[in-house]
Amino acid sequence: IVVTSIGDSAFESYSSLTSIIIPDTVTSISKDAFRNCTNLTSINIPNGITLIEDGVFLGCTSLRTIVIPEGVTSIGKNAFANCSSLISISLPSTLESIGDYAFNKCESLYNISLPEGLIVIGNNAFAYCSNLLQIDIPNSVKSIGYSAFKNCSRLKSIFIPDSFNSDIGDYTFTECHKLSDVHIGDSVTTIGRNAFNDCNIANVT
Repeated sequence: IVVTSIGDSAFESYSSLTSIIIPDTVTSISKDAFRNCTNLTSINIPNGITLIEDGVFLGCTSLRTIVIPEGVTSIGKNAFANCSSLISISLPSTLESIGDYAFNKCESLYNISLPEGLIVIGNNAFAYCSNLLQIDIPNSVKSIGYSAFKNCSRLKSIFIPDSFNSDIGDYTFTECHKLSDVHIGDSVTTIGRNAFNDCNIANVT
């Protein structure tokens, strides 16, 4: 048998599942496939995958690291939300879109490198990532959703490049209590409501 796809909710809530090796023949993993597999600690994503569907790893609270292969262009909404043990994730250079709530409440994630080529950061994409220390927005980004980095309470610095010619949305960095250094690019048109509310900003350039 040659497996080429994994269907919706195929392994959802399999609490006994601790690891899985997905064969390279798989080119599609559907939404919620591994949702709430609370003891899953490791998984590989095959090179043929181009889309991380909605909710695929939502609530996988024991998942610690993951590598997303080159060729993936989009991470769906809630894809890694509530992965509270996730400490690192490698994103491919082909990535163009990070969906709403994609990494919401990844409380152990302290570092992530956003690739050049990324265009969209969705609403609440990194909200409540309470150990995230720094984020640099790539030159390619055209849209940052509302509350994208809300309550990243240890975030110390943010760099928004001059090439970003859109709005900083409502509540984007609200409750980032340790945020002290902010660079806002020359092309930013609007800073939204409560965008930097309850921060500790000392330097804005």
